[in-house]
Amino acid sequence: MKENNYPFVDSVEKLENRLADVRAAQEKFALYSQEQVDAIFQAAATAADKARLPLAKLAAAETGMGVLEDKVIKNHFAAEYIYNAYKDVKTCGVIEEDQAAGYRRIAEPVGVVAAVIPTTNPTSTAIFKTLLALKTRNGIVISPHPRAKRCTVEAARVVLEAAVAAGAPENIIAWIDEPSLEMTDIVMKQSDVILATGGPGMVKAAYSSGKPALGVGPGNTPAVIDDTADITLAVNSIIHSKTFDNGMICASEQSVIVLDKVYEQVKNEFAARGCWFLNGEDTEKVRKTILINGSLNASIVGQSAFKIAQLACVDVPEKTKILIGEVESVEPSEEFAHEKLSPVLAMYRAKDAEDAFAKAERLIADGGYGHTSAIYLNELTQKEKLARFTQVMKTCRILVNTPSSHGGLGDLYNFRHTPSLTLGCGSWGGNSVSENVGVKHLLNIKTVAERRENMLWFRAPEKVYVKKGCLSTALNELGSVRHAKKAFIVTDSFLYANGYTRNIEAKLDELGIARATFANVAPDPTLACAREGAAQMAQFGPDVIIAVGGGSAMDAAKIMWVLYEHPEADFMDMAMRFMDIRKRVYTFPKMGIKAYMIAVPTSAGTGSEVTPFAVITDERSGVKYPLADYELMPKMAIVDANMMMNAPLGLTSASGIDAVSHALEAYASMMATDYTDGLAIRSLQTIFKYLPRACDSARSGKPDPLAREKMANAATMAGMAFANAFLGVMHSMAHKLGAFHHIPHGLANALMMDEVLRFNASETPSKMGTFPQYGYPHTLARYAEIADELGVGGRDDREKLEGLIAKIDELKTYIGVKPTIRDYAPDEADFLARLDAMTEQAFDDQCTGANPRYPLLSEIKQMYLNAYYGEHQEI
Repeated sequence: MKENNYPFVDSVEKLENRLADVRAAQEKFALYSQEQVDAIFQAAATAADKARLPLAKLAAAETGMGVLEDKVIKNHFAAEYIYNAYKDVKTCGVIEEDQAAGYRRIAEPVGVVAAVIPTTNPTSTAIFKTLLALKTRNGIVISPHPRAKRCTVEAARVVLEAAVAAGAPENIIAWIDEPSLEMTDIVMKQSDVILATGGPGMVKAAYSSGKPALGVGPGNTPAVIDDTADITLAVNSIIHSKTFDNGMICASEQSVIVLDKVYEQVKNEFAARGCWFLNGEDTEKVRKTILINGSLNASIVGQSAFKIAQLACVDVPEKTKILIGEVESVEPSEEFAHEKLSPVLAMYRAKDAEDAFAKAERLIADGGYGHTSAIYLNELTQKEKLARFTQVMKTCRILVNTPSSHGGLGDLYNFRHTPSLTLGCGSWGGNSVSENVGVKHLLNIKTVAERRENMLWFRAPEKVYVKKGCLSTALNELGSVRHAKKAFIVTDSFLYANGYTRNIEAKLDELGIARATFANVAPDPTLACAREGAAQMAQFGPDVIIAVGGGSAMDAAKIMWVLYEHPEADFMDMAMRFMDIRKRVYTFPKMGIKAYMIAVPTSAGTGSEVTPFAVITDERSGVKYPLADYELMPKMAIVDANMMMNAPLGLTSASGIDAVSHALEAYASMMATDYTDGLAIRSLQTIFKYLPRACDSARSGKPDPLAREKMANAATMAGMAFANAFLGVMHSMAHKLGAFHHIPHGLANALMMDEVLRFNASETPSKMGTFPQYGYPHTLARYAEIADELGVGGRDDREKLEGLIAKIDELKTYIGVKPTIRDYAPDEADFLARLDAMTEQAFDDQCTGANPRYPLLSEIKQMYLNAYYGEHQEI
């Protein structure tokens, strides 16, 4: 946590001074243009996005509630999704105009915003509200919850410093360092509008302050499971939502109402996925733990199911996801019928849909009016039933086939549902707004948000030339089509010294194209290396860049390309993580304006010639950054096996197993499609047939042109697959193994391969990945499909997985891959000393996001330990 250089507000007098400072700053800010505001908004969102992990750690440590890894998602959402939602919204001056009618609308700021921040979402809500204030030219004063004051203040400080650096007035954001009811009341009464998020008492105080208030009501979300629902999808969506940050999102399900026809099926699915059904005696114990003197027991808020069971003196497995009480009463006298803000769920049996709707309606009537309700059904065949549910439910969010925590927040599992961390409940909930709080709020709006799968894509270089000997023919295009004048070759010293660029140089000379060569790329290329090459490019001025080599040369060339075309580009912004490549805060610069990029691989593994990825190391910190953007994809790939004929055994082995990891991760990815699946499977079939032959050729020195060409094709196919489906936690962990212990990338993937396959294959993972295409854990079946395609037998999917792992291990042994990390990093003390840092960086790696199982930090750490010692401990 950075030292706070702002006035420490711990008294009424100091608060009065800060309020005056904010008001003076806001009066200046009100005169800013849209362009100035948007630059400030982007800078602040970028800073908050980059701080998502340390802020999550602060919040988890200070509050003792929730799940650290989920808090990262909430912080990320508050920065990235809010920025994406409002980046193009006009909030200054004339925002709408019809000159013919003489009509226009003019946006003006309201003034100073009082922001009450809850302990359940202390950093993400602070990010959300400060960004909203900046976008609308308002000043804001933060009143944190006393049990979350340090992390809330730190979040506000991160946003303020970035905003001021981008040109905002110095005191546009302020906060109370030592909050009290008295000081919160002063802020609310002296503000112009109140953004109140918190308990009913605080929201009521906001509405009683005499100032306009945008508040929220309590959530008591019921979820109805109809007998036409996809039961597996419904149950896993509810688990995904209810365990998200241990149930502290106000929109999370509090009760599930199941039609009698499918009740036992739903119950079995919950149990199979790691939920615990309480017996009669234990139900009573938990019932008395939920409420204390008629109010929610603060001791259970945001705690794990296991810890809550301990508080209630109930024995359950430690990894229990949700405690479920089968109850009948929907009246306030039933403790399970209340909002619980924890992984505790009530389950009701309904004789038919009308009975289910009646129960749901009664549940929201006591502390849930206006908030959120959910239903699972066949939306195509049950339109009338959905319409009836929509009609009877007095909630402003009606979510269809959607995890309600994520669906209520908006934009993750649905379209056109505003992303927000303050969810209005309309007049039903005693609120002034009925939608997700954003820039403008005038009407009560009832929103029905149905789950939708987002558009996917398949992208590849403009041209991919293949076949042994194709290099010369492909390069002819530089003369006949592109009329190139200057070509800049990027390679490494070994390849250059051993003549790998000679044919290219000869062809360029034949075409009359001037050339220059940068041959200083080292394994695991650094940013300094890229800058050195970019400087030489700038001096030479090429219109064609030709990367020759393995992944290191091609990755370095891509970064040089960016720095050559856009020297103003900031590397750390380019390296910024994203949840959705289409919604990232940073917009990658347009490439190919100055130079046409060609990639010529000399190893069969990396696939970089056809991918939008580049891995580069910051030599100052030692951190290895995987960059991802389709602007980085080469314009042309030339896959000529003649460039790979003499690859030594070590390179053949490491690059070949790297291609295996690419195909495996692309096939398991949440973003896999039919297009990428075909490439991944064909690649694996080819590798298992021809990689042993390629290694035999390298051992004996006897050429095997067919094996080399087949491996070249397999590597490029795997590259095309993961270029579009993306990678997963295997690569996240391999990147850090390479950075911390200098293990070649392909070998690092091989060392983590068995562990990641078993980790991803869990049918009841701690967390599953967050992506609308991925409805429930099914990676085991995906791995079984691979086993089938590779001819691996088995009586069931689990046996097929173990057969697949055995086949992979057999291949690794044959090509010379040692079995454990310890074989490559024998200093055990050093490995253990750096394990936590390596674990955190692997979790924060860009590749983690597409993994079908969302890994906890502890799980990544255990995988590293398993792979280090070669002793598998189930995770």
